[in-house]
Formats: sequence, structure tokens, C-alpha cells
Amino acid sequence: MQSLYNSLINFSQPVISIAGKFSPKLKEFSEGRKDLFPRLEKLLCPESHYIWIHAASLGEFEMAVPVLKMLKDNYPSEKIIVSFFSPSGFNNKKKHKLVDIFTYLPLDTKYNAQKFIDLINPKMVFFIKYDFWPNFLLGLKDRNIPTYLVSGVFRENQSFFKLYGKWMIKSLQAFHHFFVQNEESADLLKKIGFGNATVAGDTRFDRVAAQITQDNHIEFIENFKANKVLTVFGSSWPEDEELFIDYINKHHEQKFLIAPHEINAEKIQILIHKIKQPVLQFSEMNEAKIKDFNVFILDTIGYLGRAYSYADIAYVGGAAGSTGLHNILEPATFGIPIVIGSNYNKFPEAARLRQLAGLFSVKNSEEFEQVMDKFISNPNFRKKSGMIAGHFINSNTGATRLLESHLKAEKNRD
Repeated sequence: MQSLYNSLINFSQPVISIAGKFSPKLKEFSEGRKDLFPRLEKLLCPESHYIWIHAASLGEFEMAVPVLKMLKDNYPSEKIIVSFFSPSGFNNKKKHKLVDIFTYLPLDTKYNAQKFIDLINPKMVFFIKYDFWPNFLLGLKDRNIPTYLVSGVFRENQSFFKLYGKWMIKSLQAFHHFFVQNEESADLLKKIGFGNATVAGDTRFDRVAAQITQDNHIEFIENFKANKVLTVFGSSWPEDEELFIDYINKHHEQKFLIAPHEINAEKIQILIHKIKQPVLQFSEMNEAKIKDFNVFILDTIGYLGRAYSYADIAYVGGAAGSTGLHNILEPATFGIPIVIGSNYNKFPEAARLRQLAGLFSVKNSEEFEQVMDKFISNPNFRKKSGMIAGHFINSNTGATRLLESHLKAEKNRD
């Protein structure tokens, strides 16, 4: 099976390149990896030692941020290199104060894996959540490089737990320790012979909990809110808009801030056309008149996390369609109730927070209006739901601390 896998991966390289002529995403995927090794060699410093962190995309990188900080504190002389598999991750995080080098991860051929590992010669390696690439993992295992899975999640439908995927189990031997999010993941690992797992939780809780201690002030949002009830719609898609547009059009006494997931001028104009009251966009902002508007579209990036600190209610997008629910933990850390769509089965944190009554799922615009009316008419209910959300964050932090303790204990043993 491994031979077949290697053949398919090798075959996929030219196919992706050709397909890129017809698909912008595949073109970006392919062109981002052109001359990857020469570019990487120019960035690497021969005298330096590197710690390598791999994140599939932007979401996994956010999970890695508290780990990056911990590593910088504990290994100040080491440099950190972060690899991404997806263009969306790489393009959004080409620079970060905790990272020395960003790079794409090359396709998982045996040659690419060996070349990449030999080039960076990492002192330690951390894979975030998943993205298990057999040739890279086997290369790390052969070199006995300390490798850790952080905030890992395993499910029964993964190939490791199927007959056809038994050959991939060997690649998991690369991990010196698994730090997983839940007991189910630890139990599944145990069934295939791995007892070296700790249920540590999700580092995203550590990431968002730190946000509340930072400076979240945004003057233009403060002026826009003007002491009215503010709902922030974060990372919304057209399917989400179908749920909340009618409510916005009926309520001129509240404030609404919409941060679309895609900053696309054409799609934003379609959204504006649906809203039956004046709309102000960030890109056309007039701060002197910002208080006169009830709807503000944040058609830029970099503000959403802090914008939640001004919200009384948050709607988090992605679950009204099939794109996947976005980060509910960012608003939860500020102690505000959260509303989402109905497709959240693959997001256990959403299911848990819903059970606790800090999050509410709606199927249509009527259900959205019902839950919003309850929040507005009953401030105590709104406050209690928000307190549940905030407590949910505080009671689930500590994943990074467990990882740090383990690394220190291993260092002391050495």
C-alpha cells in the first residue's frame, strides 16, 4: 500500500501543475511550491538550530500560537520555522513576531520529505491537530527527531483504524508523545498500540484566553456602537446572511457589524443591496458620521478578534452552509452569547457549549429572530448565556502548560 501511495503522490505533482491552468486554487498551490528548496536554503542560517512546526492551514496556526510563545520562552536561542500545506494559511501568515521562517510544505514524496528534513535539520518537531504525511513522519522517525502531536484529534473513520490503512500506523511511531483533545482520541490510539498519549485539550483555548489580557481597543468600533446593543457577525458566508438579513432590516434601534469571511467587492455589494438601511464600509469609512449608521461592514482583516470585545451578541459563520464553522472560541472568551447555523456536527466545542446554553443553533431566519428577541428582551438571560461562554473558555485552558511540563521533564531526564 505504501508503494501505491508513493506512486500516486509522485503522479499527482505534474497533474496538479496542469490542473492549475484551470483552477486558481490549484495554480496557487503549485506555484507556491516552485523552487521551494532553493528559496528555503537562502532563508536558512547554517549556524542556527531550528524547531519545526507544521500547521495545515490558518486555523491550525492559530492553535500553534501559544505553543510558539512557550517555545520562544523556553528555547530563546532556537529559531522557529512554520510550514503550511494550504495557500490560505501561507498567504495570510507570511510574517509573525514569533516565527523566523514561513514555508510551504512540499508534497509528501520520499525525495521531498528527505530533502526538507535534511535542509532544516530540526531539533524538535510539532504537528498541529492532524495533517499526517507518512513520508515526512517516517523520515523523522528514522532520524529519531523528537516529534509531538499537539491538540491532536483522532476519529474512527480515519485510515489508521481501517484495514486498508494499517500500513500508515508505522508513520505514527514518529511521535514521541501525542497531546490529544479528548479521551476518544486517546482510546483510539491505545487500540492500535500507542499508550504515549495525554489528554491535554485544545491549545485554542489558551490562544483565545490570552486575547482578553491584550489591548482590544478599536476607536472606530467604539464610536460606531455608541452605547447601543451590538451584534457582531464574524466570518459570515452568503448562507449565513440568509439567516440574519431579515432581522437586521427590521431593527433600526440596534447596531450590527458584519465581517464577511471573503473580502470580495462583488459579494459585499450583493450583501449591501439586501440590507434595507444605510450601510457603512470600513474601506469607505467616515469616522465623523460613523455613529449615524446602524450597519457596518468590516471589509478588511485583522480586527475581528478585537471587535468581539465590543459585542453584546455574536453570530459565528460557516455552519449555515457546508464550509465549516469558524472559531466560536474568540467571542466566547469575551463572555458573550453565540449564535450559529445548524451544521456543526464536526465541531465538538460547539456541541459542548450548546449543551451548556452558552451557544444557540438556528436553522432558519425565524429561529434566528426568536433567539435574538429573547436576548434583547431579557438582558439577564443574555448576560447569563455570556457568562457560561466565558466560563467555558476559562475551564478548558492549560493544554500548552501540559506540553511545556512534558518538554521540561524530558529535558531534565536527558
